[in-house]
Amino acid sequence: MKEDPYLGAASAGELLRLLRDGVPRTRTELTSVTGLARSTVRARLDALLDAGLVSEGGSEASTGGRPAGRFVFNARARVVLAAEVGATHATVAVTDLTSSPLALRRIEQDVADGPDVVLPVLIKTWRALLAEAGLDSVQLAGVGIGLPGPVEHSTGRPNNPPIMPGWDNYDVPGRVSAELGVPVLVDNEVNLMALGEHTKCFPDADHVIVVKVATGIGSGFISNGELHRGAVGAAGDLGHIAAPYAGDVPCRCGNTGCLEAVASGSAIAATLRARGIDAHTSADVVALVRAGNLEAGQLVRQAGRTIGDVLAACVSMFNPSLIVVGGTLALAGEMLLAGVREAIYRRSLPLATENLRIVPSQVGDDAGVLGAAAMVIQHVLSPSVVDRQLA
Repeated sequence: MKEDPYLGAASAGELLRLLRDGVPRTRTELTSVTGLARSTVRARLDALLDAGLVSEGGSEASTGGRPAGRFVFNARARVVLAAEVGATHATVAVTDLTSSPLALRRIEQDVADGPDVVLPVLIKTWRALLAEAGLDSVQLAGVGIGLPGPVEHSTGRPNNPPIMPGWDNYDVPGRVSAELGVPVLVDNEVNLMALGEHTKCFPDADHVIVVKVATGIGSGFISNGELHRGAVGAAGDLGHIAAPYAGDVPCRCGNTGCLEAVASGSAIAATLRARGIDAHTSADVVALVRAGNLEAGQLVRQAGRTIGDVLAACVSMFNPSLIVVGGTLALAGEMLLAGVREAIYRRSLPLATENLRIVPSQVGDDAGVLGAAAMVIQHVLSPSVVDRQLA
């Protein structure tokens, strides 16, 4: 039988972790589950109530005598500021402590403009969203930011990002924290897409690959239920693996033959332009597919096969139970996903694919920004951090 992680909980932070499932519980129930003395549970609850992290959630039906009060996690006690910054756009949000959006806005913003332009725009947008949603007076828990390149997660500094001039080793947390005065966490945007899909839709899947196909191609890995970042934050850089039959096609990273150079939305758009069809972005390609353009549909299907060929190696190496495909190009419908499935099931061993699911993104465009919020929440509501704050 699986051991209950909450038995023997010794701190207020661990008690909060139990209550974060949203189920109201009485003091008696909490005493029974944790094994703590009733007086200790009362003291822990009082500290959480004083901090606003727990509220009284009504009373259970009385069987005689005074009804017992129930206690529940207060997801509105703080708000989280989150942003996913892509190559040419950003999604900016304010969420509660379950990473549910309270306000959200998509803006056009080129990451190549550099941190001294992009970060003030994010801060201005967050402040506008807080004001418009009437959340100015709610305490901030922290800020989460996803960037389209490798990030050293422990420092929050971009690490030689190929499409982000001016960002290398930039102190993103320091700049944003100086303005907002709360913890700031930064990660690669596709890592956060993986975290968003996992926490919101697939919490029981312990081994997951999430793939983003848009202007570029990237992936995030969930291993043993946790986000896998690698030694320097470069895990999942799928787009710069050599693709079969790509030859010497130049990639923007400086190498040739990369998957991104032949199967991304921008690569397909370039091929269509060479054939006299007006397409400049991933969104243009999607629009053509939806309009029934045969050439665009064929190219997207082939891109799916090429991506699937590379993913087949990942399946053999990592043995996931789930692959989630998202990003702008995935909005073309079954074309991309069918190509991915075709190649993986053709190239991978039956043992690795027997129980493998390959599905479209369930969260869609919001996966990255919700993952950014989830990253902050996991940190600020961890038992050790909560206990330090209460102390």
